[in-house]
Amino acid sequence: MVPLPNDNLLELFRAIVDIESVSRNERQLADAVQDALQDCAHLELVRDGDALLARTNLGRAERVLIAGHLDTVPVAGNLPSSVTTGPNGTVVHGRGTCDMKGGVAVMVWLASRLTTATRDITWVFYDCEEIEATANGLGRLTAHHPDWFTGIDLAVLMEPTGAMIEGGCQGTIRADITTTGVAAHSARSWLGHNAIHDMADVLDRVRSIEVGEVEVEGLVYREGLNATMISGGLAPNVVPDSCTVQVNYRFAPDKTAEQALARLTGWFADWKLEVRDLSSAARPGLDRPAAAAFVRAVGGEPRAKYGWTDVARFSEVGIPAVNFGPADPGKAHKVDECCPLSDLETCLAALQRWLTS
Repeated sequence: MVPLPNDNLLELFRAIVDIESVSRNERQLADAVQDALQDCAHLELVRDGDALLARTNLGRAERVLIAGHLDTVPVAGNLPSSVTTGPNGTVVHGRGTCDMKGGVAVMVWLASRLTTATRDITWVFYDCEEIEATANGLGRLTAHHPDWFTGIDLAVLMEPTGAMIEGGCQGTIRADITTTGVAAHSARSWLGHNAIHDMADVLDRVRSIEVGEVEVEGLVYREGLNATMISGGLAPNVVPDSCTVQVNYRFAPDKTAEQALARLTGWFADWKLEVRDLSSAARPGLDRPAAAAFVRAVGGEPRAKYGWTDVARFSEVGIPAVNFGPADPGKAHKVDECCPLSDLETCLAALQRWLTS
């Protein structure tokens, strides 16, 4: 294993990106992070599968947690990393540069250096965030090591936010709606009933519902309701007897998961919903003392988080949390995924200011 360079932020970032770590293949990167922090006398380390916990025990009055996931979505010809230099300075391109290895690089850099911070710090590097919720490494860590998640005043999740604070997150529901018909030869279609044609009514219902914007604790969340997947049909010459559409509702944190599901069920009362996934939203909580101190240290105007992140998982275990990390979130998962080095430098300076103030 080649050690991670730890004396140049750009080289560290690129080295982390170049270790391919698609979900369920994070071991090599977890090993590299562990190797980088192993000899830090100020850190206590615990390894759990392909996740790593590290923390200081300085006896400070406040303990904060900084977390980032090691995995990425599948590579699409965008590794190894590359670098361009232009009007926006140095930009690193490649899978994971945005989501979220820039944040991981900042964490490794600071974890190895902050030996006398004014707050005790728990660092969490975890696996399997990009796939099904049941595989999520953070969920496994909270179950296996609950003592590491008690007494936390604030968690910072280093998801890409363009180096701005994004409060809370949306919840999400994915549900299938199936229409049924009667199969027949398409040359004698009057002998059957077309399930795909019936799906038009469902799609019309989706288009007709306006979900709009919701303000929660001063932040504006934009909800979304979309048909995201559809399947049906047996063969080109067969009237289809089944068609299924998947509907995705992204809801604001003014609702519990149960309230959001009740709303979705009401909209589609004429059909049966098969729920595939239901994840709670998280309220911003920026009025809490630890969060307010973080906002003061970082500066700028916090905004709402569009999308679901693990701040909701922290919220469920009673830990207030915010999103704050390098890269434009609009670049996440794209083939041309990239991140300016200046975003890493901004996040690093802000975190250091907060952790040493």
